[in-house]
Formats: sequence, structure tokens, C-alpha cells
Amino acid sequence: MKAIIQRVMNASVSVNGEVVSSIGRGALVLIGITSTDNTKDMEYIARKLLSIKLFDDENEKRWKRSIVDCDYEVLCVSQFTLYNTWKGNKPDFHLAMPSENSRVFYENFIEMLKCQYKPDKVKDGVFGAYMQVSLQNDGPVTLELESPAHIEKTSKKVKSVPVKAMEETGDDTNR
Repeated sequence: MKAIIQRVMNASVSVNGEVVSSIGRGALVLIGITSTDNTKDMEYIARKLLSIKLFDDENEKRWKRSIVDCDYEVLCVSQFTLYNTWKGNKPDFHLAMPSENSRVFYENFIEMLKCQYKPDKVKDGVFGAYMQVSLQNDGPVTLELESPAHIEKTSKKVKSVPVKAMEETGDDTNR
């Protein structure tokens, strides 16, 4: 499971020109789900999302307060395109969980966030809809969060190229 977290001054989601959800200060979170994700992945992302230190404290010290500490809002948007691979120039989304399963998984994730925080502070878009997402970045700050189980699975498949070998060939495309 993957979350792209953007610290925002405000954000909204529209479908067919109508705003279906909006927040003030807080985080816009794009959520990607793979076919191998489970409850542990969901729990990890929810826990980290609510506890990540994204905001300054009252003395303007950076990275000291979380969404919960500040009583800010969260707007989640499902986004299967976060788990893409490439076939030439065309994106391929076979790693993403099929929509019939991911809808339930995503809804359970939203309910988990609401249970762990405040239900009225957790908003989301319309699953599977063609959405327009508007936001006013704060910073900008954009962070990627991925569940450890998925990182372990993919890191075993990735072949690393030693830096020295890249320097010798002049190939730095993997950097």
C-alpha cells in the first residue's frame, strides 16, 4: 500500500463539476492499493499517516506536530495509478488491486482512519469516479509512504546496479 501525502492549506475533490468533498488545512493523501495488500498494510499506513510530523509547532520549529496534534483534516483520494509499471511508453497497472476488491479495502481504510482519529476530520473522494482534485500546497511538502510488506516484496525483485559500474559506463539513469 502506498500513500502520497501533500501538506495543504486546503483541498477539494469534484465530480462532474460538483464539489463532493473539501478540507481546510491538513493533508491530501493519494492512496494506492496492490493486489497483495492486507490489513497489516492498512494499519501501518493509517498509523503513520496520523502520526507523521508534518507541521511546525507553536514556536515555529519545523516537523514537530502531526495532523492529530494540530487537529487538522485529511482528504483521501483512491488512485490505482500509483502502482504502475511500464510497457514501453504505456503505463501498465497490473500491480494495482482490481477495483472490485480495492473498493472494499479502500472503504475499510477510510473507516479505520475515522476510528483512529475524528470521523468529521477524515474525508474522501468518490471511489472509481473521474475526479478533479484541487489543492493549495503548503510548502510545498510532498512525502511518499509505503507499507513495509510491499517494500520487502519489491526490493527482492529489484536488481541494484553498483554506483561504480554506472560511473564507468556513464549510465546514471538509475539514480
